[in-house]
Amino acid sequence: MLNRRRLLQSGALAAPAIALGVRPAVAESASAIPVSGVVPSQLAGFDTALKTFIAQRGITSAQLAVAKNGKILLARGYGSYARGGVTKTVQPTSLFRIASLSKSITAAAVARLAQDGKLTLGTPVTKLLGLSATADPRLANVTLWRLLQHTGGWDRDASLDQLWADHTISAALDAPLPIGHDEIMEYATARKLDFTPGSRYAYSNYGYMLLGRIIAKVSGLSYEAYVKQRLLAPVGITRMRLGRSLASQAASTEANYDSVYTRKTVLNDAGAIVPYQYGGFNMDNQDANGGWLASAVDLVKWGFVFDAPGPVLNSTSLSRVFAKPEIGIGSGGSWYGLGWSVRNNNVGGLNIWHNGSMPGTFGFLARVQNGVSYCALFNRRQEGDAPSFGDIDPILGKAIGTVASWPATDLTSRYF
Repeated sequence: MLNRRRLLQSGALAAPAIALGVRPAVAESASAIPVSGVVPSQLAGFDTALKTFIAQRGITSAQLAVAKNGKILLARGYGSYARGGVTKTVQPTSLFRIASLSKSITAAAVARLAQDGKLTLGTPVTKLLGLSATADPRLANVTLWRLLQHTGGWDRDASLDQLWADHTISAALDAPLPIGHDEIMEYATARKLDFTPGSRYAYSNYGYMLLGRIIAKVSGLSYEAYVKQRLLAPVGITRMRLGRSLASQAASTEANYDSVYTRKTVLNDAGAIVPYQYGGFNMDNQDANGGWLASAVDLVKWGFVFDAPGPVLNSTSLSRVFAKPEIGIGSGGSWYGLGWSVRNNNVGGLNIWHNGSMPGTFGFLARVQNGVSYCALFNRRQEGDAPSFGDIDPILGKAIGTVASWPATDLTSRYF
């Protein structure tokens, strides 16, 4: 099992680009980066650390939010983006693709359906979605628990990541691009699993894509509508939405995404070479496993849902979110719960965290001891010889140690 210093990676890593683009220019210095938002003097260490991080990596758009005990204390935008021919400074409320940070949302939606008696977590996916187990009878043993905890039997390192294999699936099924969820499920269901369900962990975007289809079928709403109505609206989060593939489809306050790579489009059969982040993968298909747009302040507020029973999840659901899987705790002392990596911390509680990564996107969200949480979002991920983006975890963890006293003010009402 991955530990906190070895962050989960998205399925994008299994989809190599086919052509090299031009690396975006590196920011001149931390002081040259445009900024917005609020940084209390007590939390200046976080701000300084993030400015240095993005300057070293040439990141052109970023966000940081820090909270403690249910209060948002720092909300910052860094850099700029272009929309409608106008250059704008990133705001604390600007939207970013959050990639696999979406998984905690999807998992909570399943937990909520179970809470409301709409399903049980031990139900096989074959029963819920009418999938055939003819190609591999073991598919009948893939339950919701196993999808949620990445023990369902799919291993992208052993075969492929179905969410990043559009051309392969299109060719295999003789189906035109763009393919959709139905074609992805048809392709995967006709093939054997990579391991016996419940026997080990292997991170699976496909498993979370299936959860999205289950949420829609059981709720009678679209996946997005269910999440917005049952999870986000009750806690006052209204900006979040699913993203789209092309720059021309971006939300009005959405960041631009940078990548050095290009790839053959997956949105049609024309074969055009496009920027990897804009048409080299299909955002519509990524919805439940990695398709949400959010700001860093949205995500730390979303994290408050997991503080205590409330309008979204009750105590039983929260215990399920943090439950250890049937395979037990990993060698590093952590485990994958429902949409979160989890470990016991040294003050008798739990640290939970996740990252998200796809071309043009990297994000990290953590909730650690003493009620502290933080989220950082970037419009680029690690590519080529760039410094590690995974370093954001220890960098922000170290910044906690620079805080002599925590601010008393709460910025939540300013942004919600």
